[in-house]
Amino acid sequence: MRPSRIVVLLWVALIVVLLGVLFSEISHRFTLPVQSWLNDPLFFVFALVFTTILALVGAIFIGIYVSQRMLSPSGFTPFEEEMLKMRADLRDVKRSVEELKAQAPVGHEAPDPEATEEPP
Repeated sequence: MRPSRIVVLLWVALIVVLLGVLFSEISHRFTLPVQSWLNDPLFFVFALVFTTILALVGAIFIGIYVSQRMLSPSGFTPFEEEMLKMRADLRDVKRSVEELKAQAPVGHEAPDPEATEEPP
């Protein structure tokens, strides 16, 4: 399943914006007041709780997705179907060879190619 062009463009735009903020911080065009955020214990607790909640929700959704994929009966892929057809064809060929061997005359056996040697 391919993502749509709009989704790809939105992700590219987000990455470009974040790279712009990064380069602006590095070049000191503007700076965010990070020190005031880090010194506030209430902000630290809020950030920790928020991150924990997002991690739990993400883990739950990933768990639901994985368990649904494992437990749902799904059909074979086209490659697997082709391999099963080839296996059935091979089984039919083996059965045909066995039938031909059974119909061959008793005294007539095929010569062993390894047993016969050609004169030098």
